Amino acid sequence: MVIEMPGLAHLWRSFENWLAEHAPGDYETLLPAVSEGDIERLEDGLGFSVHEDMRTILRLHNGVTIRRASTEPGAFLLGYSLLDADGILAAHRDLVSMVDDAREEGDEELVVGRIADSQWVPFAQNMSGDLLFVDHRYHHAGEIGEISFGDPEYQLLWPRMDLMMADLCNSVKTRTPVTAVPRVPSVHAGRMLEWHVRSTQG
Repeated sequence: MVIEMPGLAHLWRSFENWLAEHAPGDYETLLPAVSEGDIERLEDGLGFSVHEDMRTILRLHNGVTIRRASTEPGAFLLGYSLLDADGILAAHRDLVSMVDDAREEGDEELVVGRIADSQWVPFAQNMSGDLLFVDHRYHHAGEIGEISFGDPEYQLLWPRMDLMMADLCNSVKTRTPVTAVPRVPSVHAGRMLEWHVRSTQG
């Protein structure tokens, strides 16, 4: 028997409902949906159409209230904060700049498709500047990757965003690690979701 995966919007709402009940500080940071005009402006800035998964998320929430400190809520996506349309554009421009610099310096093979790519569209960022992104390269379209600028290459986390959200929903509800990375959820002070790196020892 084939079990059908719930749609991305349904999975997001399920995660959001969990936040409302267990991590209200995070829930309150969620901003209203983006306008269709802002999506058009985003795509004009990127130079290509955004993946439907990103469109779905933006139509639910145009990011979160910007965090000023790590003690503030809003980093409920594995420690990352959801970006708004302007934040997505700014983060993408930084990646494009890295790609351009690498090509000028002859380091394209070390950078492009490894630590930066003009077809990677960030959707969440942490306080250190690391990113979660949706891959828009043809053969990788829809994949969810993580850029940690202290690492030599990006990490593929999930093949699709609905699988990411299903994993996150299961993780917070069962208090077990996500399957893609060794991070375990916990609620801090009854108001915000935190993700702790699980020790691989023992």
